[in-house]
Amino acid sequence: MGTTNFLAVDIGASSGRVMVGRWDGARFALDELHRFPNGPVEEGGHLHWDAGRLWQEIQAGIAAYAAHDGAPLAGLGIDTWAVDYGLLDAGGRLLGNPFHYRDRRTEGVPALVDGVVPPAELYAVTGIQRLPLNTLYQLAAAARSDDGLLAAADTLLLMPDLFHFWLTGRRAAEYTNATTTMVLDARERRWAADILERLSVPARLLPPIVEPGTILGPILPAVRDAVGLRHDVPVIAVGTHDTASAVAAVPGLDERSAYISSGTWSLVGVELPAPILSAEAQRLNFTNEGGVAGTIRLLKNVGGLWLLQECQRRWREAGRSYSWPELVTLAEAAPPLGPLIDPDDPAFLAPADMPAAIAAYCARTGQPAPDGVGATVRCCVESLALKYRWVVAALERLTGRPIETLRVVGGGSQNALLCQLTADACARPVVAGPAEGTALGNILVQAIAVGALPDLAAGRAAVAASVEQTAYAPRDVAHWGEAIERFAALMGAQG
Repeated sequence: MGTTNFLAVDIGASSGRVMVGRWDGARFALDELHRFPNGPVEEGGHLHWDAGRLWQEIQAGIAAYAAHDGAPLAGLGIDTWAVDYGLLDAGGRLLGNPFHYRDRRTEGVPALVDGVVPPAELYAVTGIQRLPLNTLYQLAAAARSDDGLLAAADTLLLMPDLFHFWLTGRRAAEYTNATTTMVLDARERRWAADILERLSVPARLLPPIVEPGTILGPILPAVRDAVGLRHDVPVIAVGTHDTASAVAAVPGLDERSAYISSGTWSLVGVELPAPILSAEAQRLNFTNEGGVAGTIRLLKNVGGLWLLQECQRRWREAGRSYSWPELVTLAEAAPPLGPLIDPDDPAFLAPADMPAAIAAYCARTGQPAPDGVGATVRCCVESLALKYRWVVAALERLTGRPIETLRVVGGGSQNALLCQLTADACARPVVAGPAEGTALGNILVQAIAVGALPDLAAGRAAVAASVEQTAYAPRDVAHWGEAIERFAALMGAQG
């Protein structure tokens, strides 16, 4: 029996890859065709994404498939991180490199927006958590600038929609990523255009919204020929927010489990049929993002492996290079439950020196700084585990239903230390895998779109049959009591 082949382009904040997924009717098999780095570039004192280079990397990945596999592709879809966007003129030309969400142009902007659209009103409409990187705040910052880009623009496209436009020529906004912007009405599933207009941002920039699984059209002949494909390929709007794709691929996700999509960010949440837009959800700063198959992902963003990535980068700059296994070994040897941090403190959003920022946070909160590399790594992973516990407890209060199991997908599912500490801190079993959840979810939605799978439940069952998962039982739960109290005090002190 032959296979049905799909290409998934998955681009995160630190790296991207092009994967081929082969569906044999029972299981998926994944092969990586092309991997490339991603990250900010500085231009004129601001952080941007190098969109042109990313487009070249996407084409290189497609070309790698064309060069080594003659089988026609049943579909191609792209997912990326959320909130960032490109502006096109009427002729379809990109008006400069997109801003990076960690650029400082949004500093102080949320407070200015509050004066025009009260926070309670904004949350009641959009259900999106308050983060300075949100698209709405970026657009408000753009409206305050004098660069003229908004006035010159014809269309705003979020990053995956931009790449889909370059593949097909179609301008559209896929629903799951559109929900992250803080510009979409969570109940009506349409743009909240009046909010933009009140902030002097022209709503005419917003393209039509399409559902995940929409076939956008065939790949443009010029692109097809340039990458060496010998057949037309349907380009499919998958769950283009990478977390939406990752959650689509969580095996066994049900009403009594929560997911942790673990990468540069950790997205901790549950799957619901409708948004929760209560005052309590707003106070706790939870977000209601769109999922595939009509679902809502009620979740909270947690700082994630960004903490360790930035520590690793800083140590490398200082002449000390550590691999991930080496860092884990050093952390395992360090004393447990020492100083703790809130991974989401603003000091950790974009520091020049992450280990120094962690030490400064500890000093500010009356704790000794971590002593050495291993202690710093252990501080990060234990703090992440405790933040997960805090989020899970809040999810139980908001939804009124117990959470019995935590299901971890993404690169962090391969970090055995973090998974075990999460089980211990949360006093719940953790089931880890698949590591390639985002790519599998991307391909799963494509398979549903072309009729190779009937629905999301069948897709998740296929993922479960295709990958190995690792279970972590909680242990030494009683030893965490004092650390849980200290972490709660840190959270309470920050409001």
